[in-house]
Amino acid sequence: MSDPLDEPEGNWWDEKVNRRETMWLGIAGLWSLGIFGWMSGFTRFGDQNPVGETYEVTPEEFQAAVDEYKEAADETEDGHLIPPGDSVYIAGRRFDWDGLPVVLEAGREYDIHLGAYDVQHGFSVRPEETLSKQINLQIFPDHEWVIPMTFEEPGTYQVICNEFCGRGHNGMQGKFIVEEP
Repeated sequence: MSDPLDEPEGNWWDEKVNRRETMWLGIAGLWSLGIFGWMSGFTRFGDQNPVGETYEVTPEEFQAAVDEYKEAADETEDGHLIPPGDSVYIAGRRFDWDGLPVVLEAGREYDIHLGAYDVQHGFSVRPEETLSKQINLQIFPDHEWVIPMTFEEPGTYQVICNEFCGRGHNGMQGKFIVEEP
């Protein structure tokens, strides 16, 4: 038997393709176009993709905005922040979330301002009791991403970093506490 990497003998490129093979190629091509169209429509019209504005901002400018937000926020006895308005500022830094934990109202839309002080971080939010519902985002230094979010159900939502950021990465956790208004 010859080596599979050797060039085949004869002019195999000009040989007629079997009818069944042509049918399967046609079916695969139509299926691919259908899936491509469905995915394109789903990302444009579906409700699963986070939207929002992105701004270029230095880590120092974003840290000043987070500090200003924390000074204006009320604080619970447990040390959780209560936002002064509809904006919540959260920054990733090795190895914690600046601006968390925070207490939010269920059903109210908040503008979540995300940024990083040092390296890229993954921002993963999920309800405490389940892994099946979660959102995963990437945040970067030199960028502020403003995403509108509404938490419909009261409860505790865990925030973890899902992008390895160094030796203390596994301890980078925070939370949203969502309460009835």
